[in-house]
Amino acid sequence: MPNRALDAVVTSFIDDVTDALVEATDGLDGLQADRLGTDVTVEAFNLSVAMIDADERHTTDELEALIDSFGHRLPDTQLLMATPDTLRGSTLVVGRRQWLQEDSELFGILTDADRHSGSALAQRYYERALDIAHVVASLDVVPSDAELAAISQLRSRLLTGIRASRPDRTPTSSTPGPGGVSGSGRPPASGSATADADTDIIDADVIDADADEPTAPEVPADPPPRPLEELLAELDQLIGLDQVKAQVHLVADFLCVQRLRAERSLPIMENSNHLVFTGNPGTGKTTVARLLAQIYRTLGVVARGHLVETDRSGLVAGFVGQTAPLVRARFDEADEGMLFIDEAYTLARGGENDFGREAIDQIVKLMEDRRDRVVLVVAGYPAEMELFLSANPGLRSRFPTIIDFPDYSTGQLMAIIDSIGGKQRYELTEQARLKFAEVLDVVPRVKGFGNARVARNLFEATVNRHASRVVKMDGHTDEDLTSLTPEDVPDTVRAPHEPSEATK
Repeated sequence: MPNRALDAVVTSFIDDVTDALVEATDGLDGLQADRLGTDVTVEAFNLSVAMIDADERHTTDELEALIDSFGHRLPDTQLLMATPDTLRGSTLVVGRRQWLQEDSELFGILTDADRHSGSALAQRYYERALDIAHVVASLDVVPSDAELAAISQLRSRLLTGIRASRPDRTPTSSTPGPGGVSGSGRPPASGSATADADTDIIDADVIDADADEPTAPEVPADPPPRPLEELLAELDQLIGLDQVKAQVHLVADFLCVQRLRAERSLPIMENSNHLVFTGNPGTGKTTVARLLAQIYRTLGVVARGHLVETDRSGLVAGFVGQTAPLVRARFDEADEGMLFIDEAYTLARGGENDFGREAIDQIVKLMEDRRDRVVLVVAGYPAEMELFLSANPGLRSRFPTIIDFPDYSTGQLMAIIDSIGGKQRYELTEQARLKFAEVLDVVPRVKGFGNARVARNLFEATVNRHASRVVKMDGHTDEDLTSLTPEDVPDTVRAPHEPSEATK
């Protein structure tokens, strides 16, 4: 029996995109709805075959699904009489991945309509196109890196078009089609904690306990999962971290594909979701972990998707027999979510009698016992994390993915400063910006460089000097209170020594 998953999402693509195009072209002379349907069918074929060709493997399952989905829809292509053997190597599939590099004329019509009328027609194309891409990748037992990269490339191209047509709109997958992997469509709950995209400052509403209430407050229920595309869009808005974003996209798309296969009782690849984050402090590791925990929840890997942060002090006790219970307690807190162990390499330091080794042994055991309930992320400097992974024979094999967080450039740090300043209603004059960049340029990019924390320290020192200057003035104007000048910027910035990685 053929796998009809591709046919189902192709049908949804044709129906939904055709309806969107009819609405977008309403009132234009010379356009025929049936012709639009044909054009959309060709578009669905081009997308499907481009995804099949993304890794140049052209497997039998992929080609059978292509024939089954388009043979009766595109009789002029002779697909109906084709077989995988006759199709493999033909011009119908070879070299077709190039289509993913091109701008779609039909998608352009929808974004133009959105730009002029304030509609969201391109969103329909976006959702149904991603459904096709994910289903094609799910036809193989193990999706290739090239297929996952093609999905990420397609997503980025379409999101760019949507954002250009509706700058005020963040795409969300609110109407999943058959076989789709769309999220709930729910925006973030108002008043929920949010992470600053660049400096990992957490802003949250403060909820005061009722002083007259003698009983303990009820634990609030978890909010519904956020849509995958909303989470990935938030990730993409972070400053810098291009390779980090690409790897997180690959992880998310792999999980999407595996979920599609599981829903159809197809074999799935057993894969560990645990991660190693390496890099200096202040590079966004905790922010990315927080988003990734929510992505795992949206994709069904964990039920809650909360992040529990700890370090050596929360895992290692000072007496025999107390360390293992501490480690279990942290895993209990992170149940159905993500446990983030900061500076994990410190667990491997010390001699044979150091209880850090006991903590590592317990971590390895719980990673296996609770592999379906807790995702573990360990973070630290690259060289030290290599030593950590070598501390137990079973540790390295449980971390298949290592994501390196590079230091920020001066330009990226200045963008972070602009973000902080914008929120606080401060603005650097042009000369102040030049001095700010000069001070950041001379800070050595060595182990322990604080990245966003260094930039924030410099900004805070600048604001303090500005306050000392302005307080002596008479008749303050708004410009006096908000403009930071070169004399406000210190000549040097204090670089933290042996920094903790708690701020990322």
